[in-house]
Amino acid sequence: MANALFSAPVPLNEPVKGYAPGSPERIELKRELQQQNSAPVDVPLVIAGKHRRGETTAPIIIPHRHSQHLGVAHQAAAKDVGDAIHSAVTTQKSWSRLPWEERAAVFLKAADLLCGKYRQVMNAATMLGQSKTCYQAEIDAACELADFWRFNVAFLTEIYQDQPLSAAGAWNRSAYRGLEGFVFAVTPFNFTSIALNLATAPALMGTTVVWKPGPTSMLSSWVGMQILEEAGLPPGVVNMIGGDPTIIGPIALQHRDLAGVHFTGSTGVFNQMWQTIGQNIGSYRTYPRIVGETGGKDFVFAHPSADVPALVTALVRGAFEYQGQKCSAASRAYIPRSLWRQVEERLVAEVNKISVGDPEDFTNFMGAVIDARAFQRLKQAIEQAKQDSGVRLLVGGECDDRVGYFIKPTVLVADRPDYRTMTTELFGPVLTIYVYEDDQLERTLEICDQTSPYALTGAIFARDRAVIHQMTEALVNAAGNFYINDKPTGAVVGQQPFGGARSSGTNDKAGSKLNLLRWTSQRTIKETFAPALHFDYPFMAAP
Repeated sequence: MANALFSAPVPLNEPVKGYAPGSPERIELKRELQQQNSAPVDVPLVIAGKHRRGETTAPIIIPHRHSQHLGVAHQAAAKDVGDAIHSAVTTQKSWSRLPWEERAAVFLKAADLLCGKYRQVMNAATMLGQSKTCYQAEIDAACELADFWRFNVAFLTEIYQDQPLSAAGAWNRSAYRGLEGFVFAVTPFNFTSIALNLATAPALMGTTVVWKPGPTSMLSSWVGMQILEEAGLPPGVVNMIGGDPTIIGPIALQHRDLAGVHFTGSTGVFNQMWQTIGQNIGSYRTYPRIVGETGGKDFVFAHPSADVPALVTALVRGAFEYQGQKCSAASRAYIPRSLWRQVEERLVAEVNKISVGDPEDFTNFMGAVIDARAFQRLKQAIEQAKQDSGVRLLVGGECDDRVGYFIKPTVLVADRPDYRTMTTELFGPVLTIYVYEDDQLERTLEICDQTSPYALTGAIFARDRAVIHQMTEALVNAAGNFYINDKPTGAVVGQQPFGGARSSGTNDKAGSKLNLLRWTSQRTIKETFAPALHFDYPFMAAP
């Protein structure tokens, strides 16, 4: 054993590559896209380090070219789920007792592998499987994921260095144990980085994981699993099982060794999971830690002093990057009457410039929504808005699923701040605007705060400093990530820890040490060097 107090490397955010025409990264990515398009994959279950084939498979479909399948993903049966849990539980003790620097080295190496030989492999998998543009894939699947793996190691050392005071004659110490049991990680399709972070953050802290990736992100999840294996992650630490949630979920959530849930997805699903845990609370070995980031109805609120070009750019990028399929995407906006004519003219012009199509054509700003179900849900909401009174279609509204699940960026203007698309999460490229009277600022801030059950992200635009303070205070509980004169998307690991409250989740802030604290169980150790030799105290002496 090494006798030294090790320091983790100082983390730096991974630089984002530009993919300009003729650049080396663009040439390499194009080559990798061709390779993955022509070589179907067979994504296995990964249980106890073994690649297992399931009894059934599901196709891996390209959202922007849905007639093409990238391969198949094997689906877990009940026995596979039980085996994955057994693998995690039996591995946990040895993994948690591995020195922290050995665990950390796995993820530091994984970050370097990702940013090196696997960068374009992961980017291409995310572009094809999840219909992201090269830039959206780069900032997510390469840079943010590498940041999670590197910064989490630094956060771990900060936690471990937090030690109690010691009085004379004793030494007090805090040990940070991995959770006893397994963490059930349930991850979304929309961010490759979130999926891998949910599966690996508990593992870094000495806890083992049963990971269920989103069914429409199996390709990038498989690439991530291969990176972890090459980085030296021991068998059984992270067990990857794709498949039917109605099979996997009940087995995992009712198991006595469930130590925690790490979740990103819909509020409804998270509520059901929490309810199941509550109903089974007497059957667990320990109280499960429940961490979730769920829905959002994220806002942009402009004051009459706002800079119009900056505001419109934030609306366009915030609402329509990655087809609005971000938990943080701007989906409702409040614009003062005095600015509306300028905003309307500029917004329509900018939205009409947006190109929608195959992300493999690098001139496109948007790709397809993730699948047929999402397409139909969004199309129905747009068509209903076209028929309803009190709302008008400002721009966009076209839906076409003949080749891919394409929906043009759509802006609606509602007469009422409680219209359906102002209150309901749609998770797509639909932005609804409410124009308020300038003298109704305070009332409209109240409406913004109370309209939605969510509180994930929000942005305000204003030049007046006193007004910025007023708006910030009025919306203090409306968003866990709050932006001033910027779009409400694009949180960076180590810079803007991410998460929201209310119906948006437990606000345990991915990208900070707060999240990692949820995956460790502290043990306080007191060692006394000169123990007492008699039970009596001085006050007991006879006068």
